[in-house]
Amino acid sequence: MTNHLAETQSLYLRKHAENPIDWWPWCEEALATAKAQNKPIFLSIGYSSCHWCTVMEGEAFSSEAIASYMNANFLPIKVDREERPDIDSIYMQALQMMTGQGGWPLNIFLTPDDLVPFYGGTYFPVEPRYGRPGFQELLQAIRRYYDLEKGKLEAFKEEIMGHLQQAATLPAIDDLPEELLWKGFETSVTVIAHREYGPSFPMMPYAQLVLQSTRFDLESEYDQRSAIAQRGFDLASGGIYDAVAGGFHRYTVDPTWTVPHFEKMLYDNGQIVEFLANLWSEGIQEPGFEWAVAGTIQWLKREMTAPEGYFYAAQDADSFTTPQDKEPEEGAFYVWTYQELERLLTPEEFTALNPEFFLTPEGNFEGKIVLKRTNLQAISPTVETALAKLFQVRYGALPEAVTTFPPACNNLIAKTHNWPGRIPPVTDPKMIVAWNSLMISGLARAAVVFDQGEYATLATAAANFILDHQWVEGRFHRLNYEGQAAVLAQSEDYALFIKALLDLEQMEQVHPSGANWLEKAIQVQEEFDEFLWSMELGGYFNTAKDSSSDLIVRERSYTDNATPAANGVAIASLIRLSMLTEDLTYLDLAFNALTSFGAIMERAPSACPSLFVALDWYRHHTLVRTAGSRIPGLMSQYFPTCIFQPKSDLPSGAIGLVCEGLSCQEPATTGEQLLEQMQGAQVRPSARSGG
Repeated sequence: MTNHLAETQSLYLRKHAENPIDWWPWCEEALATAKAQNKPIFLSIGYSSCHWCTVMEGEAFSSEAIASYMNANFLPIKVDREERPDIDSIYMQALQMMTGQGGWPLNIFLTPDDLVPFYGGTYFPVEPRYGRPGFQELLQAIRRYYDLEKGKLEAFKEEIMGHLQQAATLPAIDDLPEELLWKGFETSVTVIAHREYGPSFPMMPYAQLVLQSTRFDLESEYDQRSAIAQRGFDLASGGIYDAVAGGFHRYTVDPTWTVPHFEKMLYDNGQIVEFLANLWSEGIQEPGFEWAVAGTIQWLKREMTAPEGYFYAAQDADSFTTPQDKEPEEGAFYVWTYQELERLLTPEEFTALNPEFFLTPEGNFEGKIVLKRTNLQAISPTVETALAKLFQVRYGALPEAVTTFPPACNNLIAKTHNWPGRIPPVTDPKMIVAWNSLMISGLARAAVVFDQGEYATLATAAANFILDHQWVEGRFHRLNYEGQAAVLAQSEDYALFIKALLDLEQMEQVHPSGANWLEKAIQVQEEFDEFLWSMELGGYFNTAKDSSSDLIVRERSYTDNATPAANGVAIASLIRLSMLTEDLTYLDLAFNALTSFGAIMERAPSACPSLFVALDWYRHHTLVRTAGSRIPGLMSQYFPTCIFQPKSDLPSGAIGLVCEGLSCQEPATTGEQLLEQMQGAQVRPSARSGG
């Protein structure tokens, strides 16, 4: 017996299709049914590779007793946060207001008439444990509260709505003070450099801003260059990187970057590839950085690229060890025992592997070993051979023989397919525009920095898939399921895809494909402005004006999480467009948007590093016009707020022209003068920037 989720396309929703709970997807019919029956809505939000979402699905959501009470007293709705980040954002913010923390699964209760939340939490066990009540006991208490405490309920709802509306309508400021950018730089340096207890996350939006800050002398207790080099070391040497087969896991559960939470998300990998390429171009050139980038892109090609050219969304943390297992085991695909390594490798290989990785008989993860490097030096041929043997155990063949590896798209396939090696984790094969765009940007930058045409080819194919398949009836769509576009695009899809197109436009000057990426970026920007720009507030709403009727508040994304906030990315792209097109309307929109978020930048700089990236672009945007043959050498260096444009009709005797904002320097006549002008433009006082 299946519920309303059986016909949905989302892997996450379909995982719940056979629950005894009568789940609905978020839709008009579900909302109308809850209102007609006066049933509070139980809204549960998660995603396919979420470990605790999987745990709760196998426990509380599979309980007949809980389902019986839930179906009689609530209208249960399931949402895939990767499909509807707008819904997730609103109710996650509400949960954080209620409890001071958030996470997934996000379980929250809404009144049916107005969809306002009144109680929420994350993981709820079947029986009381971890200091949390049993789920059925909780459901009974919430239903009593809903029926009998109407006065308290209304007062609480009013308070929550007040906070949500206040957060959605920030006060604007008139100008952008000189010291604001330095505050953003210094705050993010502290975030990246400070070592804390607990989990370690990539935090790429912060790392990107700190890397941009390395060209300035800051008043900070931390050296930003050292901090950013350390972040690169932690990523490329830590257990967060899969040294056997490439790709970065989502985070590590410890402060030493040793034991990962094993899922691999496309959005992390795209950002980390771009960051490591930029780190290399800035002159921090550890061999392990290039090795990790190359390994990640091989993983992307082998396991995460559809035949049509787009990239899959994610791989689970958990996998089955045998087809007979009832539940998958976290990290099973990735870890090794000490004895296993000794058995699989020759004595010479094991001896060579030992100093390169932290190997002990006790292991570092529940008696097993997550491979974590001790250094970032070049890998020796003997260690490469050892890692290739471990790859063969996982995949059933040596790396050179496994150019593509078919995804296990659900648990049934994972358990029944005749895998030649270990049973792989489930891969979510949906295409998400925003996440593909992050990967396209990473590939485009790596293609330039490491001069790899293969990376450029991958980036181009993914971008062309989006351009060819994601417009339906003239509107941009966020998702693609097996060739079918779905869900209108949201602000992060527009913002990140425009950035990706502009990154491809720059890459085109090093690895030409003949495409006019700038023209495409302008077209997408026009649609973005038409449907999501806020005339009253400035900046971009998360959802289009004709697809927001089911939301209790219309948010504008400005805080960064694992991915950069849409408005920060969008503003930086507006500035890039203004330089490439010489249309100052884009620059006016960028200034309008920055001032609309100025109050939050002043009050909470740690919340919005991407807005400071955009502010850096606004203060220091630089256009370099020079012969196309010079551009690859210049572009492979790190000029974070610089745009390159090939130009053959320069003034007599000139080799290049450097324009700072709305004015240009004297034509450069030598390579040394051109480089000196570019470096000066990147650190110029803002009074000369037109802002």
